[in-house]
Formats: sequence, C-alpha cells, structure tokens
Amino acid sequence: MNYLVGLTGGIGSGKSTVADMFAALGARIVDTDLISHQLTQPNGEAIPALRDAFGARIINAHGALDRAAMRELIFSHPEEKKRLEALLHPLILAQAKQQSACPTDAPYTLVVVPLLFENRRYSDWLHRVITVDCPEDAQIRRTMQRSKLDEVAVRAIMSQQLDRKSRLSLSDEVIHNNGSIEDLKAQVVEMHRRLSALAAESN
Repeated sequence: MNYLVGLTGGIGSGKSTVADMFAALGARIVDTDLISHQLTQPNGEAIPALRDAFGARIINAHGALDRAAMRELIFSHPEEKKRLEALLHPLILAQAKQQSACPTDAPYTLVVVPLLFENRRYSDWLHRVITVDCPEDAQIRRTMQRSKLDEVAVRAIMSQQLDRKSRLSLSDEVIHNNGSIEDLKAQVVEMHRRLSALAAESN
C-alpha cells in the first residue's frame, strides 16, 4: 500500500523548503500547486471549463489562465472565488490521486496541499498530516520578502486561511520552522525516519 502523508501550513511557513528536504531524503513529492499550474497552462485540462465559466477575458493570449485578470475578477466579485475553487479543486485532487497511485520505490508519498484543512476533500484520503508552523510575524515577513506584497495584502491572504491554532489542532505532526535551517533539517530527518517506519508497518 502506498502510504500518503499530507504537508500543509500557512502562507510563508516554509512548506516548499520542508518539501525539498523530504525529497532529498527519498520521499516522493506530489505538489498540488504545481498540478494547479499545469491544469491552467496553455492547453491545460482546466482551460475549457474556465473559459466556459468566466469568459475569454480570464484567458491570456497564450491560452493560459490570466492570473492577474482572475484575481481582479475575484477582488470585485468575491463570490466567484468559490466557483473557481469548485471547478479547480476536484481536478487537482484527481491528478494528485493519479500521481500518488503510480508505482514508486519511495517509502511514502508526501502530498503538498497549502489549503489542506480548508479543502475537506483530502481528509479521508491521507494517512497522516504534517503542518509546518511558525509565528505569524515570521509568516508576514517572509511573504513580504518573497512576494513583494505589503503587510496589509499579506494579512488579507492570511485571513482567508485557517487560523494557526485550528491548523495545529487538526494536525497529526508539526514541524516548527522558527529556528535555524539546521534545526529544521534535523526535524525533517527525524520525521522522515518515523514516517518510513509507519509506512513499512502499514504494508
């Protein structure tokens, strides 16, 4: 049986860094953000349905989703966000399941889902869920540096996500990203050891 582990965390928590560390140790990574981009690139599987739902204005000259136009539409019509998610999320989950079902020599598969708890479709599929956690001020600082957004914009994004306390209470495991990179790596190494053992026991 393929052992499936979810990896989540708020914006700026360090999910990508942690996923890269797990990959270096031999875990198979299924990244739902990457799947989403593939679905919405030129000739992507989601493009016809997006065009039908929202019109040609949200498709760029190359035939891909125009993310700026989509953000503008959602900003002026917030209810359209739910329509977008209802269209994209089932396609993303189907692709994630397809990728996870492929044969692998990896001890387990790590499925990276930024909004894992907000999107309830994943709860009955994954065997365990890890949250990457850090203080909110660190989230804001990192996101501002990475995305060139101001603090108001970052806080607006965070307000759309599950709060830190709720996310931690729903998690099976927590990786604390509030120290050095060496400390983070040590936690991932130990977590990888335990997950590999759990995966072996489940077979």
